[in-house]
Amino acid sequence: MTASGGRTGGPVSAGGPDPRPDASRPGPGPAGRGATATAAEIGAAEGPRAPMELRTAEAERSAEVERAAEEERTAGAERTAEELRAADVERAVEQALALVGRQAQAAHLPPDRSDETGGSARPDGPARPDGSARPDGSARPDGSARPAGSARTGGPARPARPAPPAAPGESPSPNGARSGAPVPPGRPPTAPLTSTPAHRARATPWSEARALAERLGRAAPRAAHRLPLDRSLGHVLAEAVVALTDLPSFDTSAMDGWVVAGPGPWNVRDGEGLLAGRGTAEPLPDGEAVRIATGARIPVDATAVIRSEHARTDVAKGMLHGTREVVPGQDIRPRGQECRSGDLLLPVGTLVTPPVLGLAAAAGYDALVAVPRPRVDVLVLGDELLTGGLPHDGLIRDALGPMLGPWLRSLGAEVTGTRRLGDDADALREALTTSDADLILTTGGTAAGPVDHVHPVLAGTGAELLVDGVAVRPGHPMLLARLADGGPYLVGLPGNPLAAVSGLLTLAEPLLRGIAGRLPQDAYRAPVREAVQGHPHDTRLVPVVHHTDSVVALHYNGPAMLRGIAAADGLAVVPPGGVRSGTEVEILDLPWASATPWTEGCFT
Repeated sequence: MTASGGRTGGPVSAGGPDPRPDASRPGPGPAGRGATATAAEIGAAEGPRAPMELRTAEAERSAEVERAAEEERTAGAERTAEELRAADVERAVEQALALVGRQAQAAHLPPDRSDETGGSARPDGPARPDGSARPDGSARPDGSARPAGSARTGGPARPARPAPPAAPGESPSPNGARSGAPVPPGRPPTAPLTSTPAHRARATPWSEARALAERLGRAAPRAAHRLPLDRSLGHVLAEAVVALTDLPSFDTSAMDGWVVAGPGPWNVRDGEGLLAGRGTAEPLPDGEAVRIATGARIPVDATAVIRSEHARTDVAKGMLHGTREVVPGQDIRPRGQECRSGDLLLPVGTLVTPPVLGLAAAAGYDALVAVPRPRVDVLVLGDELLTGGLPHDGLIRDALGPMLGPWLRSLGAEVTGTRRLGDDADALREALTTSDADLILTTGGTAAGPVDHVHPVLAGTGAELLVDGVAVRPGHPMLLARLADGGPYLVGLPGNPLAAVSGLLTLAEPLLRGIAGRLPQDAYRAPVREAVQGHPHDTRLVPVVHHTDSVVALHYNGPAMLRGIAAADGLAVVPPGGVRSGTEVEILDLPWASATPWTEGCFT
């Protein structure tokens, strides 16, 4: 018998000939043997082969499924390749910027101040694409535990717990969950590049976050106090300014010249004439003229004032002639021309500017009832920040401390002080719990790195987190909270400079406007001169400068850059996906206009 169970030759079995039409067929042995076999022999041969064939068929089916899965993954990768490349570039740039100043800290890994990605930064490069734990075993930015089997500081690694298998076309996330995203060929599984799913789920849309900050500011209780005029500038009126008298309160001359009565020519009255600030003038009979100064009181029965340059005098005859037609009432400011007593001059909510002070003084006011300026504490966080000199040894200059105070004052706030706390959780906790400000502004520390203390300290003090992340770039990890027991509001700004500006305009500015009683900015839109790239999912704020009938997006608009915003007079609100040339976008005005002729060439 052969190895397969068939025989090489011999008589037909006792069972007789095979009843099938073709009773003979090539034997199962090697080719060339030319032997025939009976049905029984064939059955005997097929018996042990059947399991092997089943296994072969099952393997073929598995291979087909695997090929289909691979094709699906490849197709999905092609659909998302462009977005992945764009996100990779954004992540690499922002994480590289976030690492500045952190490499010198041997005891800690750098915090996640990438501002945009939600991935953890490593000292030697960008975040691990598979979401694995950091070398020190610390928690990841999304708050999840170390992957099973990762090394712990001071202890052995635990055995890994196998994660559930991923379905075809589905990539495993770092915590074992299925992300549902196809994996490009040759690319390791990765968490979402823009942010973790949990962070994206709680990120507030940009327009909603800004509207909430404005509502909270308007709902804040506001006291009112009476301020002398010289201390009222920049405040907002809590009481309307009503005319206390007619303005002007008597008929006055609008020009230097001659006041006349009746038709000319006129006899010139002797004397020094009428001057401003003097008492009531004697009545002026028809046919007479008298010199008058600007602001002087008009005599009773006077007809008009003739400007000096429009009059000619005949000294010998003592007569005055007009060189132009004289119209009754010309160059006379009648009593009540500007307002009558009781008229509303300035409503509640008016910002006190220098002209407002002048009007109030003209109307007889010595003081104004205004809303107090909101008091703001600025807390600058980060051990890597220098207050002077050139950057060195991984340390960088603090750009936010010098910038935020003046910016906040332009919004009507009173900055009580700028304190630099470094990365000290205890100092931050003390500063928050002892502040008597209306708003606390922090810079940096809003992500989830090992020295990002804002979230833990807020939780430890019982603060209410109102906004935890906003769907905007730059500035994604900004936050808004209310400290416990009716304490002040807190706006946490990201540490990157332009990202901090984004947080300032998104949360702090509308909140402060409401607390200060200021009216919101008038929303308006303007077309962009050229196409502006957007973020795949989030709103994007881009520095722009106005040019004639459009706005031009400026270069140097990365999260850590200030060169673009320094030349801008506004920020364009670019929706997800970007806009084409000529598309109108919302514009956020800045409190100044720094655009100059060199701007377009250097920054656009």
